[in-house]
Amino acid sequence: MKKNLLLVSVALSVFTVTSLTSFAQPKREFLRDNYAAGYNTSYNNATPKSTYSKNTDKALEEFATEQCSPVQFKFAQLLDREVETLSNTYLFNFIDEWWAVRYRYGGTTMRGVDCSSYTGQLLYTVYGTSMPRTAREQYKATSRVRKDELQEGDLVFFNTIGGVSHVGVYLSDGYFTHSSCSHGVTISNLNEAYYSRKFISGGRVVEQQKYEIVTEPEIIQPDL
Repeated sequence: MKKNLLLVSVALSVFTVTSLTSFAQPKREFLRDNYAAGYNTSYNNATPKSTYSKNTDKALEEFATEQCSPVQFKFAQLLDREVETLSNTYLFNFIDEWWAVRYRYGGTTMRGVDCSSYTGQLLYTVYGTSMPRTAREQYKATSRVRKDELQEGDLVFFNTIGGVSHVGVYLSDGYFTHSSCSHGVTISNLNEAYYSRKFISGGRVVEQQKYEIVTEPEIIQPDL
């Protein structure tokens, strides 16, 4: 009797293991197939491939943000822009190197620089474009651009003491960088009352300029 019970017990054990194996196999195949099809297979919650792609894009965006430099974060805050949109790192590294360098009449170095020397050196270093030395000459060497059509790298000209007497380089959303008497190299906005009142027009380089950057002084209104 005991022998028969033992045989029955063994048979039931074999049947149970076989049944469980047969049940588990299709589940593994289902999960593997869904994974290959682009699904999230954790536990039993299958996520559609479209959601998977969105999650992937978000992860890539976060990764791109993490790769941004401190300079990009700094100027993203100043310009009120998403940090990933500041893709021209040459431009913002240049501005950062010159940041707060004092204004000096006729200056061309980091010991002091005037507005047209700063714009000339920026255009040459960042864009490979040579410009004449003074704001008036830079105005003549560019084509006119309306305020609402300005693009990154365009020049912006101002009438501060009569005629073209100040110049900066446009960035975006009304912001431009320039060498100011009161703040040195900085960023200002065309919508500020002073600059809005003094603005003449934008200037765009149509073709590669072949002018030498010389050291002729630039005249500028002292209260900029």
